[in-house]
Amino acid sequence: MQFEVTTRQIIKIAAPICLALIIPQINHMTNTAFLGRLGEFELAANGIAGIYYLVMYMVAYGLNNGLQVLIARRAGQLNTKGIGQLFSNGLELGLFSSFLVIAVTLFLAPWFFAHSLHNKQIYEAAVSFIRIRIWGLPFLMMLSMANAFYIGSGNSKVLAVTSLCQEMVNIFCDYVLIFGKLGLPALGLNGAAVASVIAESTGMLVAYSILFGRGFHKRFYLFDYLKPSWQIFRSILSISAPLIVQFLFSIGSWFVFFIFIEHLGERPLAISNMLRSIFGFFGVFTWALSATCNTMVSNVIGQGKEDQVFRAIRKIAGISLLCAFVVCILVNLFPSTILQIYTTDMELIKESIPSVRIITLSTLLMAISGVSLSGVTGTGNTRINLGIEFAAVIGYLLYCSIVVERWRSPLHIAWLADFIYWIIIFGLSAWYLKSGKWKAKSI
Repeated sequence: MQFEVTTRQIIKIAAPICLALIIPQINHMTNTAFLGRLGEFELAANGIAGIYYLVMYMVAYGLNNGLQVLIARRAGQLNTKGIGQLFSNGLELGLFSSFLVIAVTLFLAPWFFAHSLHNKQIYEAAVSFIRIRIWGLPFLMMLSMANAFYIGSGNSKVLAVTSLCQEMVNIFCDYVLIFGKLGLPALGLNGAAVASVIAESTGMLVAYSILFGRGFHKRFYLFDYLKPSWQIFRSILSISAPLIVQFLFSIGSWFVFFIFIEHLGERPLAISNMLRSIFGFFGVFTWALSATCNTMVSNVIGQGKEDQVFRAIRKIAGISLLCAFVVCILVNLFPSTILQIYTTDMELIKESIPSVRIITLSTLLMAISGVSLSGVTGTGNTRINLGIEFAAVIGYLLYCSIVVERWRSPLHIAWLADFIYWIIIFGLSAWYLKSGKWKAKSI
């Protein structure tokens, strides 16, 4: 359970995480491609509703990352009972949070969409979609808690299996429910929502089947501490709560960006949904390496090897930048070919290409900045993460409100907001890590 800071170890942790992240992105690309065959309206409505669900998912993602840091720290200390205590209480906390988010969504989402969207048809479609989609959150929350255990304890290979099963079900259900195959009704956009809920429940069942089948529940005492412990809850929330707020700020700002784009019209919103899918697919290398950095930094600190932290971050950032550079070249060589996955409308493709080029350049900056921010997460001082995120989001939203909402700039100029965001993230993350203040943090 103790990691060494080597390229081989980094790849060993990151490769399964990368595969696990690529498979959902392939599903999202397929989902967007299916809806793109229905028309621009479906692409636009899916874009705004999908981003809203992503915002709600950040509660699960924040808990996942916080639990991952804590489990990795206990793994570095070879404390298996501590891992069990964290997992049991994290699972209970996650389920409670997911049902709270469902209640908030069912009551507030229609009001929020009504007061933020200009197109009534997009509003009605988005509300209908999210009322179905949100019921997948408890399954996704349970899956996230299992994934936090697998990554934090050095068993990240399991993620590839669960993701593969989940996305095979998702793609199949997307096809039969969106278009009405095998005698089923054609549900269109809502078919994508139903398919996603079915797939998330499948992924959860596979993850826990492996958990019990391979005896992890016994080796790590995963269900021996189901009696709620307020001390453990506080420990998890002290790390996770700032991350949840951080991710809500991050994706929430993206949601505001998409609302501004909706004000520009249906076509820019449809294009932006395609761009989000492309960005998501090619960003998985950075996200996988960021998760690796998070875990490795926490693990080596748990071993008492603080001197290895900068070496780990530099190595992981270098690999991340290399991956992003290869992606940047490939996408800029074949932008039309990639966009034809989503639509056959050549005018739509032509209008999308300038924004595609902007996004690929921003991934180079994200490759370094994302890893640096995850290095801060790994130190356990997640309140610093929140402060960094807050500053970056303020800069991002100021750009969006002036350049997109007030000036009504072209779409590719709007997407330059990512550069503002990642420059602030990198500058503040590098400053904190070099300050050495994280060395006094104990979790």
